[in-house]
Parts: sequence; structure tokens; C-alpha cells
Amino acid sequence: MILSALQAHQSQNYPKIAGLLLTGGLKPPDSVDLLLTGLSDLVPILSVPMDTYQTAMRIGSVRSYITADSQAKIRLSLRLFDRHVDTDALERQLVSLPDQNVTPRMFIYNLIQQAKSDKQHIVLPEGNDERILQASASLRRHDVVDLTFLGDPAEIEGLIYNLGLTKELAGVPIINPATSPKYEEYAQRLMELRQRKGMTLDMARDLMTDVSYYGTMMVYEGDADGMVSGAAHTTQHTIRPALQFVKTKPGFSVVSSVFFMALPDRVLVYGDCAVNPNPTAEQLAEIAIASADTAQAFGIEPRVAMLSYSSGESGEGEEVEKVRQATKIAQERRPDLQLEGPIQYDAAVALDVAEKKMPGSKVAGKATVFIFPDLNTGNNTYKAVQRETGAIAIGPVLQGLNKPVNDLSRGCTVDDVINTVAITAVQAQQS
Repeated sequence: MILSALQAHQSQNYPKIAGLLLTGGLKPPDSVDLLLTGLSDLVPILSVPMDTYQTAMRIGSVRSYITADSQAKIRLSLRLFDRHVDTDALERQLVSLPDQNVTPRMFIYNLIQQAKSDKQHIVLPEGNDERILQASASLRRHDVVDLTFLGDPAEIEGLIYNLGLTKELAGVPIINPATSPKYEEYAQRLMELRQRKGMTLDMARDLMTDVSYYGTMMVYEGDADGMVSGAAHTTQHTIRPALQFVKTKPGFSVVSSVFFMALPDRVLVYGDCAVNPNPTAEQLAEIAIASADTAQAFGIEPRVAMLSYSSGESGEGEEVEKVRQATKIAQERRPDLQLEGPIQYDAAVALDVAEKKMPGSKVAGKATVFIFPDLNTGNNTYKAVQRETGAIAIGPVLQGLNKPVNDLSRGCTVDDVINTVAITAVQAQQS
């Protein structure tokens, strides 16, 4: 019977057999077993003690598909894919279209793979937050980044134990800033950097017990490649130290932010929606250039729309004139960018509207990067799009800093933390 089944497997006229399941404890005789071991194209053969009816019933109850809540199956599938699939060969066979939209799944997959390609060290000042620890466990399972937690070691270790993450987070350093061997050195360095602003050593020592200041100093001194915070702290608390001594990149006068807006079929970039309340024309041009570079760095072809309440040359007024001037400055500084404005949002995203309002435009109707004229407009727009369309807003991602520091929302999810850490790692690779 076994040999007949295997002969059928070899035939071109018979469906291929995935495996043989022998019931009732049946096993091949020694002579057949010897013959089977010599075959080059052998299918798996299993034996179970149950009868055929019981076996068939149990097989019928097995859920072979993977659902969104099948976390164990998802983790196993990802491990098996990484272990057995030649991703380099697969990548060589993929056809890339120049104007193809980046879908959310493509964006997240590429983000994680890019972070893994050159592993960075990210410091997390909120090691006593469950979401941070759960995200860290996932990042460690997939070997995306190296991590350091800041906080009270006893508290964090107890939380790790209670969450059942001892194995995943074993070996992750936990630093209490106040008792760290680097504490005095960091305080001295902070005083030197801020002495002209009236900083004394006692003031620096006091600030260096704060996890945000300590984590930022780790990044500044090269003891970490980037920092992610904000799950339990305000945006101001997270980014103030970076603004004080990490400072902006050469050629930039402002730190700004973008959100990656993951819509059902594409990922767009919105800036600035979190930092600058009312940027000048020069600052708006900087934000546009920085946002275009950020989009490019994460695999999104930048087509930049400078948004306003008017499209082209039709409108007048102080605000539209600011956008018009910002567009001119950005185009002069970066003539390589596809960047146009002023343009209304509908003309930026809809081809039929673009044909009427801005015919012949290379950006209108297919913009990927949207620059808002002020924080009020940007923040309200991203929240409206997020709520009304179900888009996932990844960010804010800070840009313009010499070294990467990123802020989380206090309402962030575990996935938000994972994505922000991966983004910070990619920024660290580039800096």
C-alpha cells in the first residue's frame, strides 16, 4: 500500500502527495523501510495510534489558516520565512515600477528590513511602560535593534517578569541615571554645553537624573544611536533636551516633524503637524526639503505639494503669499525636487481636479508629500484623515536634528512603538 502510494506520487498522471499518514499504529515493515531510505524523492510518512475515523475527525478540526489574532502562527511563519527563503533572490525577481505607490504593508516590511540591515542601538527612557516592554520583546525576537532601558532596574525587571518577557528581554541593559557610572561625566558635559545659558554643575546634576536628559546625552555622546520616548511624557519633555544640545543639522534652522499616513492603498507624508506653530516662508521651505528627504529615505518618491487655500497664481493674501515665497525658496535650494505650490489639497490628490486647476503639473493629482502652512492646519488635517479614513498615523517623526530623537504619543500602541523605534534606527543609519 505504501509503495503503491509512492509510485502514484512519481507518476505525471497523478496528483503529488504531500505526505502519508498511517493510522492504527501501522508502520512500514523493515524491508519496506530499507527501500524507502534509498529513495531520493521521499514524502513525509507519519504514524498515529488512533483509528482512521478518529484521525480524520481530528484533521478536520485543525485550523490551518492564519488570522490576525494567531500571534504564535504569525511569529512562527516569520521565523520560517527568514530561515528558509532566499530574500536576495526574491528581491532580484521583483519588478519595481517607478510611479508605483508604496502600500502600508510594503512600507512596514521595508522599514523593518532596512532597520535590520545595519543594527543600531536605541535607548528607551520609559522602561517601566508595558507597551515599551512588549514592543521591545518583538524587536528583539526579530533582531531589529539593540536596546537599553532607563529607569529603576528592580521595577523594570519585576514588570518584565510579570509580563512573561524574561527570555526575550534577557541581557537588555537597564540604567538608573542617578546611579550610573556615567552620571557625573554626563552632568559635567551638560554644564559645558549650556554654560553660556547660565547652567551650573548642580543644575546639570539635577537635570541628568531625568531620563529624557540622560537618554539624549547618551545619543549626543555616541553611547546610543537614537532615542524614542513620549509614551508617558509630553512632547516638550521628550524633545527639549535635543533642542538644547543635540541641535539642528548644518543648513537647517528648525526642527520639524512628519507623519507617515498609512492609507489603505498608499503611504503619504504630512509635515509639519507637531512642532512649528507658524513657520516663516524660509522655515516652511526648510520643512518641505526635510520632509522630501525623509520620504526618499523611507522608499517614498517625493512629489511635494505646498498646501494653501489657493492653487497656482489665482489667489491673493498674506498666507498664500507666504506659501508662494516658500515654494520659490525651496525650488531654488533644491531644483532636483518635484515641488510645487501653492496648491489646494484636492488638487494635490485628485487627478480630475488637478487637470482643471493645475493642468500639466508634475505634482498635482499625485502628490506624496504634503506641506501644511501652519501647525493648526496640519495637526487638524492629519487627525481628521486618521479618524475619517481609518488611516494609521506613524509619527511624529522628528527631522532636522543632528542625531535622531523621536517622540511617541501618550496613547501609542505597541505597533506604534515598534514602528517608531525602527524609523529611529533607519535615521541613525543615515546620520
